[in-house]
Amino acid sequence: MRWLVGFLLLVQVCGAQTVCIDPGHPSEVGRGTRGRKTTEIRVVWEVANLLAEALRKDGVKVVLTKSAEEQYVANKDRARIANESGADLFIRLHCDAASGSGLTVYHPDRVGTAKDGKRGPSAQVLASSTRAALAFQASLAKSLKGVFRLNPLKTDRQTAVGGKQGALTGSIYSEVPVVLIELCVLTNRKDEAFITSKAGRAKLVAALARGVLAAISAPLAF
Repeated sequence: MRWLVGFLLLVQVCGAQTVCIDPGHPSEVGRGTRGRKTTEIRVVWEVANLLAEALRKDGVKVVLTKSAEEQYVANKDRARIANESGADLFIRLHCDAASGSGLTVYHPDRVGTAKDGKRGPSAQVLASSTRAALAFQASLAKSLKGVFRLNPLKTDRQTAVGGKQGALTGSIYSEVPVVLIELCVLTNRKDEAFITSKAGRAKLVAALARGVLAAISAPLAF
């Protein structure tokens, strides 16, 4: 039995090579937020492609949920793409509009119900998403220290949509581990300046790549 557990752990680590990156918006909830100089759609599209490039260099297979910056994709279809890819992690990229600043990681912690009655995610996805989020957060804490503000880990229920549904729509439909990243508060001038600068964006993408690798290597619970 001990050899079987070891073998399964090895398969998990070595086989965790597919990541689905979801550049948020436009979707059924709108076009997202905007700063003084740029938009959420533009920022997450650029970061998604840079992150995809970085992960591919590390041997990770990457699938994006859309092929063009302005492509409309409903949130349940974004999750479907992640599910069909067999992703080891579904990472959803967004920018916030709030009074604070910094990057925030969200994960589902309970079953929610979408407007069409769909319930999810499963207990297995909830557990794997939590493990992925904890590993992601720990990695970001090291990478972003002294570089960019990292807020405490939060759950889907601490968002406007998740508070109403119990979980975000993308999480409800996800059949793979899922986390949502609010990359910055785009309405905060300092955050916008950081994420639109070449140096700031490069540091953030590098931190995200390390976080993804940590998340997809998080051990299984037996």
